[in-house]
Amino acid sequence: MIKKLQEAFVKDNSMEWDVLNDSVKRKIMSYDESLMLVKVHFKKGGIGPIHDHFHSQTTYVESGAFEVTIDGETSLLKTGDVFYIKPHAPHGAVCVEEGVLLDFFSPVREDFL
Repeated sequence: MIKKLQEAFVKDNSMEWDVLNDSVKRKIMSYDESLMLVKVHFKKGGIGPIHDHFHSQTTYVESGAFEVTIDGETSLLKTGDVFYIKPHAPHGAVCVEEGVLLDFFSPVREDFL
């Protein structure tokens, strides 16, 4: 059973960062069994290594610039851009300008909990 974090209102400053390494940290903002929102902060040079998962993912570039690779194709994405990752597609990102990504997953990423 997945613990739910589905409050109607979530204040950013009430959520704690989970530090993944010197360049990347994330906050799990909200989720239930079928949907999850994760805020990820990257310092310049931070890397989200190539990986894949069975979840659908769409990501909004809240700030900064990222070289995003999906299924072997790379694109430079900046503030306001969005990318979609189908299930099982290999993907990763390199931060070229410090920034924040908002990752939306369906279903919930149980491995993050």
